[in-house]
Amino acid sequence: MTRKTHYRACHLCEAICGLVIETEGADIVSIKGDKADPLSRGHICPKAIALKDLHTDPDRLRAPVKRVRNDIGEDEWQEISWDEALDTTATRLAHIIAEHGVNAVGIYMGNPSVHNYGMMTHQGNLFQHIRSNNRFSATSVDQLPHHLTSLWLYGYKLLIPVPDVDNTDYLLMLGANPLASNGSIWTVPDVKKRLKALTARDGKLVVVDPRKTETAGIASEHFFIRPGTDALFLLALLHTLFTENLTDPGELTAFTSGLDEVAAAIAAFTPEFAAAHTGIEAEAIRRTAREFAAADKAVCYGRMGVSTQAYGALCQWLIQLINIATGNLDRPGGSMFASPAVDTTKTSSPGGHGRHLSRVRSLPEFDRELPAACLAEEISTPGEGQIRALFTGAGNPVLSTPNGRQLDSAMETLEFMVSLDPYINETTRHADIILPPTSPLEHDQYDISFHLFAVRNTARYNEAVFDKPANSLHDWEIFNQLGNRLAKLLDKPEQPPVAPHEIIDMGLQMGAHGAQGLSLEKLRQHPSGIDLGPLQSQLPARLATPQKTIQCDIPQAMADLHRLFEEFQQPDTSEFRLIGRRHVRSNNSWMHNYHRLMKGRDRCTLMMHPEDMVSQGIAPGARATLSSRVGSLSVEVEPSDEMMPGVVSLPHGFGHTRKGIRLQTAVTHAGVSCNDVTDEHYLDVLSGNAAVNGVPVTVRPA
Repeated sequence: MTRKTHYRACHLCEAICGLVIETEGADIVSIKGDKADPLSRGHICPKAIALKDLHTDPDRLRAPVKRVRNDIGEDEWQEISWDEALDTTATRLAHIIAEHGVNAVGIYMGNPSVHNYGMMTHQGNLFQHIRSNNRFSATSVDQLPHHLTSLWLYGYKLLIPVPDVDNTDYLLMLGANPLASNGSIWTVPDVKKRLKALTARDGKLVVVDPRKTETAGIASEHFFIRPGTDALFLLALLHTLFTENLTDPGELTAFTSGLDEVAAAIAAFTPEFAAAHTGIEAEAIRRTAREFAAADKAVCYGRMGVSTQAYGALCQWLIQLINIATGNLDRPGGSMFASPAVDTTKTSSPGGHGRHLSRVRSLPEFDRELPAACLAEEISTPGEGQIRALFTGAGNPVLSTPNGRQLDSAMETLEFMVSLDPYINETTRHADIILPPTSPLEHDQYDISFHLFAVRNTARYNEAVFDKPANSLHDWEIFNQLGNRLAKLLDKPEQPPVAPHEIIDMGLQMGAHGAQGLSLEKLRQHPSGIDLGPLQSQLPARLATPQKTIQCDIPQAMADLHRLFEEFQQPDTSEFRLIGRRHVRSNNSWMHNYHRLMKGRDRCTLMMHPEDMVSQGIAPGARATLSSRVGSLSVEVEPSDEMMPGVVSLPHGFGHTRKGIRLQTAVTHAGVSCNDVTDEHYLDVLSGNAAVNGVPVTVRPA
């Protein structure tokens, strides 16, 4: 049998590492890093090897299924044709829209959808006919504060600058663990080598985190910080920069305003005030600010730990202000904007905030999506606009959003549910119909999103590794065909089937590098990708604000300072604070059904400082009851001096114990769901993002 060599970018995390895949017939013989890829340079992690497991997984659906009730009253799944699946779905959606209005249809899109370009290019073919106020996504349990801050400061939701790590002298990192995540809102493959190169050239990496993570383990300095107090630490840094005259916006001065107003507004947020709540000494805060300002090239970066907390938007605003005030925005070695070959900032809406509110709690939309934390109540609360039908795409919100048990129960009351998903999981088990797309290796791929956040400008397009099987549909074809069926029922025009690669080809030729002859055909000739050069300064031209200026004193953020100050007038009386954690062999809830990623010791444990275990009377390896306002769960406790006292850590995405799921490997490593104790009412008020880090909890011997 002939051995073939294929080239591919891994789609399983944001690093988009280049791969070389060898096959013999229908078998995958090997998966290795592509040394010719100009971005990843041959690096891969264990997730890439598991692409074989995903492709061959017997639990992965190969045909549409519908849920039926058997003779003894139990649910079963029955394979059906694509025509029946799509016709039934379109008919049910059209009926509910006609009877109850378009807002009776809810939409939830999960994290994997952004990793697959067909999901992004074609979902509008369906959703243009379902212009519901009840749209949700994983964004609001993740990176929403990044987008809101970029909209405020730079005029566009996706204009998010990233650390130019290969050229910086000083990297201050909060609530991020790229050695486990491979970067997040920061496409930085081979990050360990890049960080070690930073310190080897006498640069400094400072990590601020309630846990001494894998990244903190290689840092020059690590500060423990109490969860939820990062905004106070950042404010104290900024306070020091202002009061000690360490600010120098440099070339940003000509088009930046509001820093003086910010300085006046934060006068009370001194290092001493921060020290009393963060656990970081005032002098250490001042020293960090001075070192940052003195560095020739410095950058401040924060991720999940600072985004998914009660002051996530304030944190991301302050991070940007620190980079701006020291002149480190838009300069090599600082915080830089990428120049992607396909630039979606030129072709999509900039985003908006608060243009409509959720029906039950009046939570604000962002980019026409409501906070995921209110999805359950919008299903279960009667009245006009109640969600009666739900479409989910590549998402598992029962395990991924706050108070998953509440959502689990709410989904049982839906009149109709359809899921575009290859698995019967904790969420899709509630669906009436599941529409499974082809395997990722059975379609071509161009990454649309993560080149926007890359540490170097590159472009890469790859053909499918395997032919599309008979009687199967790509995800973009599902969107197109379902959208056209619904359009016909609603007496609206149908859409012609334009393939994603045609859209990408237009984007390449119209983009910043199109004038140099970049096209899909050129990328086909270079399957390992094309190097488009290092990050370059682009301001003020790249700004999307009306006057091409940066207004720092954002009224909403300035007003939220009062909420922050008032809350921390009183000491924290919570017994423990819960945080999450990431592992390099995992990505949310969708990577737990592959043996090579799940083998080894149990990773779903509650990490706890040994002294806290003694004080609570919990023996190493014993089980404990973890409780919050919304519920309790029993979990094995793992002693770890990586943890800050008073803080416990449980990974996200586990809890594969619900009845009726078809995930054989995941079930044998079921663990518990941290979102059975996270609180749908514990939010970042400013953005609506879920605060799944810093949740007040108690821990007792089981």
